[in-house]
Amino acid sequence: MEPHRKQAPAPPKGRFAPTPSGRMHLGNLFAALLAWASVRSRGGSMILRIEDLDTERCSDAWADLIREDLSWLGLDWDRETPPQRERGDAYAAALARLEAQGLVYPCWCTRGLLHAASAPHAEDGHSVYPGFCRDLTEEQRAEKYAAAAPSFRLLVPDEDIRFTDGVQGPCGENLARDCGDFVVRKADGSWTYQLAVVVDDIASGVTEVVRGRDLLSSVPRQLYLYRLLGAAPPVYFHVPLLLGPGGRRLSKRERDLDLGVLRQRFSPQQLLGRLAWLAGQQERPAPLTASELAAGFDWRRVPRQDLEIDPENW
Repeated sequence: MEPHRKQAPAPPKGRFAPTPSGRMHLGNLFAALLAWASVRSRGGSMILRIEDLDTERCSDAWADLIREDLSWLGLDWDRETPPQRERGDAYAAALARLEAQGLVYPCWCTRGLLHAASAPHAEDGHSVYPGFCRDLTEEQRAEKYAAAAPSFRLLVPDEDIRFTDGVQGPCGENLARDCGDFVVRKADGSWTYQLAVVVDDIASGVTEVVRGRDLLSSVPRQLYLYRLLGAAPPVYFHVPLLLGPGGRRLSKRERDLDLGVLRQRFSPQQLLGRLAWLAGQQERPAPLTASELAAGFDWRRVPRQDLEIDPENW
C-alpha cells in the first residue's frame, strides 16, 4: 500500500490593483513588484484590476499609462478583470446579502459631525464611529430620508479579529472598540473600498494580497466581510512604505519619483535592481530582471519598517 502523499498547495493567485488617479510612483511600484515576484516565484498567476471607484479623480489615460509602465518593467499579468466602475451589480448583490442578515442600516452622519464628536483612534488617527444612527426609530429615519440620502453602515461585533500578516506578523483589532460600524455604501451611491475590494477578490479567486503597510488596519474589516459573504480570505502581506526625507509620504500629486521621471533616469533592470535592494533581496542595487528577482525571492528578507529615501539622490 502506497504511503499517503501530502497534496502540494495550489499555485497562488495574486493581483495588481492600481488606482488610475495619476502616474505610479516609486512606492506604488515597490508594492507591485513584490506582489508579482511573490506569486511568480511559486508558479502562480497575476490579475490586473483597475480600481477606479473614485470616478472624479480616475481616468482611462492614467490606466493606460499604468499598463504601459508595468509592461516596460517586465511585470506581466495573466488576465485583466473589469474595472470597478463596471461592477456595481456585484457590489449591490453583496450589500443585499448583508442586509438580509440584518446587519446594514442607513446613516446620515457627516464627516464634520463625527470628527467633532469623537476622539481619533490612537494608532491611525481615524475616528471610531459612535453609533448615532444605529438605533433610530422608523419615524426618525423617515424624517431624515425626506431631507437627504443616507450612507449605509455595517454593524460590527464586539470581537477581536486576529490574523498573521506575512510581513508584519501577528495583528488584529476589536472592531467595535477600534473601528465601529463602517460605511459600505456612500450617500452619493458610490461603493466603498472595503466592500468593493473584498467582492472583487472573491470573484477573481485571489489567494494572496500584497500592498502597502498603510492598509494594514483595513484587514479586520475585510476579514469580517469575507466571513459574512461566506468566502475564504486571502493571505496578506503588508510591505513597508517608501518615505521621503523626514518621513513624508510619497505623493502622486507631487510626482515624487513617478514612472515618468524614473524611466528617464533608469533602465528597467537598473530600477528593478534598486527596488530589489530596498526589499532586502540583494546586497547592493545591482541591475537585474524581473524574472531573476522572482527566481530568488524570499519574504523573510523583506524589511518590516518603512524605508526613507531621498528623491533627489535616489
